[in-house]
Amino acid sequence: MTEHSPEAPGTTALYVYAVCRADGSPALDGVAGVTRDEPLRTLSLGSLTAIVQTVRAAEFTDEAWQERLTDEPELERYARAHHEVVSAVAAQAPTVPLPLATLYTAEDRAERVLGNESARFHTALERIAHHAEWGVKVYAAGSPDEDGGGAAAQRPGTPSPPDARGRPAPGAGRAYLERKRNLQARRERQREESLRVAETVDTRVCRIAKASRRLRPHGPGAAGGHRVQVLNATYLVAEHRSAELDLLAQDLRESTGAGIELSGPWVPYSFVGEV
Repeated sequence: MTEHSPEAPGTTALYVYAVCRADGSPALDGVAGVTRDEPLRTLSLGSLTAIVQTVRAAEFTDEAWQERLTDEPELERYARAHHEVVSAVAAQAPTVPLPLATLYTAEDRAERVLGNESARFHTALERIAHHAEWGVKVYAAGSPDEDGGGAAAQRPGTPSPPDARGRPAPGAGRAYLERKRNLQARRERQREESLRVAETVDTRVCRIAKASRRLRPHGPGAAGGHRVQVLNATYLVAEHRSAELDLLAQDLRESTGAGIELSGPWVPYSFVGEV
């Protein structure tokens, strides 16, 4: 829905944050948005209401936005300001958040385009009403020793037998390969068990969730340390079942031994486009 605005000095554009039902028009006091030049306001879309703000078009040209994408602190400032508005609205009524930097060159253009999407918005609002988004991340429990462990691994500082004369002991090569095979087998068993745990967690959480999405797991080190993430998912859960979800996560931690992180509740960004 993003339209890029003309660059002429003094030209303005309409920034759209979110859409909610007309009968749920929220109070916007105390929330600034992405600019302090103009206040947040509502734009009527018949049975719906859009949360909008007039901004300087020059700040959202392709060139300006590409430059902002390389300035992480500045980009984060805009993202936080956008999310603050969406969160404030969602705290008062079911809300469909729009992507960062959704702009229209004119108010009547926004009314026409957003109005044409009214059926999609109503379906999304019906779906997420009284629900929140929760994130669940599962990390594999432990990992086998890199050296294969056991007494067969020679301890640092252990002297070689006097008659070795720098030559490997008989059978040393076979013993080394056997340790490597055992280590690989343990790693494979652990990987399979971790994947079974991930499926168990997902299945159990899905029983109390209205909808779910599986995301790409993060690589080792993304969350600190060397933990291996085996599940990265998000769930749409009814507000009255949030305590049940918390208890379920604790039960799964105890029964599986896996590291399970539960985050939320969040505005259901992940579930407003699947309608």
